[in-house]
Amino acid sequence: MYAVIQLMYSNIVYTKICGSGDRYFCNKEIRSYNIHQIRNIAMANKIKANCLPEVNKATPKVPVIGIFSPCDPRIDQASRRRSQNIISLIADTIIGQVVLPDKTAVPVVYSSTLVDSEAQADVVAQQFREAGVSILVCVPDTWAFPQLTTISLLQQFPKDTPINITCGNSGPKPGVVYAHALAGAISQYGKMVHLNVGNWPDTGMKPKVSTPTTTALIDWCYAAVTATVLRGRRVMVFGHDSMGMETALAHILPTRNTFGLEITRLDMKLLADMLKKGAYSNKELKELRSWIDSHLGKRLQLKTDDDIKRFDQSLAIYLINRDLMADLNAVGGGFMSQLEWGSDPRGLPLPVADVMESLFNSTFDHNGPKAPLPYATEADVQGLLTMLFMTYLSGGNPPLFMDFRKVWEGWEIKDLAKKVGVKVNSKAGYIKKGLVDGDNSGSASFDWAGKPGSTVKQLMNKIAMPLADEGYFPGGGNSVTFMTPAGIEGIAGRIAYSSLNDKFSMTWDEAYTTSVSVKLGKAMCDLTTPTWPHTFVVPKYASMVEYKQYAPANHFHMTWNLPVSRLQYWMDLTGVISATPWAARPDFIEGTDRPQPLIHILNGGENSYKSL
Repeated sequence: MYAVIQLMYSNIVYTKICGSGDRYFCNKEIRSYNIHQIRNIAMANKIKANCLPEVNKATPKVPVIGIFSPCDPRIDQASRRRSQNIISLIADTIIGQVVLPDKTAVPVVYSSTLVDSEAQADVVAQQFREAGVSILVCVPDTWAFPQLTTISLLQQFPKDTPINITCGNSGPKPGVVYAHALAGAISQYGKMVHLNVGNWPDTGMKPKVSTPTTTALIDWCYAAVTATVLRGRRVMVFGHDSMGMETALAHILPTRNTFGLEITRLDMKLLADMLKKGAYSNKELKELRSWIDSHLGKRLQLKTDDDIKRFDQSLAIYLINRDLMADLNAVGGGFMSQLEWGSDPRGLPLPVADVMESLFNSTFDHNGPKAPLPYATEADVQGLLTMLFMTYLSGGNPPLFMDFRKVWEGWEIKDLAKKVGVKVNSKAGYIKKGLVDGDNSGSASFDWAGKPGSTVKQLMNKIAMPLADEGYFPGGGNSVTFMTPAGIEGIAGRIAYSSLNDKFSMTWDEAYTTSVSVKLGKAMCDLTTPTWPHTFVVPKYASMVEYKQYAPANHFHMTWNLPVSRLQYWMDLTGVISATPWAARPDFIEGTDRPQPLIHILNGGENSYKSL
């Protein structure tokens, strides 16, 4: 006789016959189970997965900056309170100072729990996870133990989580000693970390953090936000590599792997079909047209009814593209004009999209203020990426898309001035350095018709929209034209890609805009394309010989009021190679450049590290 043992889980009887080992037999099927399988079945029957509530429209994730501090449990309570005060002081300094292109402030949170050991690291990590923190800022004011504190916290976040260590050069409970120990430890195991050794008083419960310290931290935060917020986002590009420009290629896999960006590629036929179907609001089209008419008047050149129809079509293209990108939550776009859309007589050439491109890159349209949405003419994806990153790094300053057109050396300007009967100052910067006449048929932000801070009326008063050159654009339509004023400072540059090292690089220099006399300027513009926007750009360090030889493409881009250190921090975080082959530029400019992160030094230099 065999003894029989029965178990019941979830209304199912399982029978064990003694002598059969640990096997139970289900009364509903000829199959045996062990006790662990039975318990799993029971759990599955009792616990149900939760169905999440429906979401009508996705809201892209916004990065959150988390501030914390390690500490040593042996340290006196006054020093611990001072450390807690510094955490909140740093957080309050950052909040509102780091914004997205639409001027939304990036959230900043902090934990008052001092990370003494692994237990507190777990607590702060949980606080940060629940708050959605994706960027870490460590602000030590005392000595602590790196592996027990920040490293234990850091290991609970993804490997690509940006981390910054900002400290004062403090002596009493030396947080700066901890900062060096921590930066060295993190760098040795191969992770990028930026160290910001700044200044705040050695004593006092609420020390005032110096302006250079907070400025460096804010610049780093912009870089970290730009690297983080664009992961998982997408740009929307119509068409393929326009005009066979392989410097403009959409490098799908490298872009995804390096920046986390997706490139949504749409066929030009879709846009043509939507234009033909009238897939836009006629009411809004009339409002947009009325807005342009009110600002431009006779500077909008329309000679015939066909001209009017073509111009209205170009405005409709803006509305169609805007709505498509909104549906996709796209952060930028591009449009292949030449050749298929507006220039190939084998098809039916359609109107140029210059006005559309300018509207996207501007900080306003007929509906009022808006964030610039970086948009590249000729489906130039690498140009789009350049403008996209610079726009985010600058907190929403408008990008400028230009042809790297006519490079003028000083002696050439003098010769032309002599021909047209104009005297020039031989000490002028554009004579000493030369200049680049940057102009292109599309993508010129309206903002660049004036200086930063100009009103919409002031800007639009300087803009004209002549008929497009029929030779280039048999489909007709209107160009956008203006002359950028002198005195705008920023960074001019261009992203490129190399298949040899599978790396992106950024060729860049500080630059400013300049101007010449009206008569000389007209003569210079007439030598290129007078009906396009013109920006006279002077690089700070590059000579014109270097500029002519080292341009990575026929397009380049400029964003105003973009600090150099922000761009450098971002290149560190993304592995983009910094290309500044200018003989006159020092390797390090204190107060302008960010200090090299230690991980570069440990691996033979910046480019050596990035190649790894």
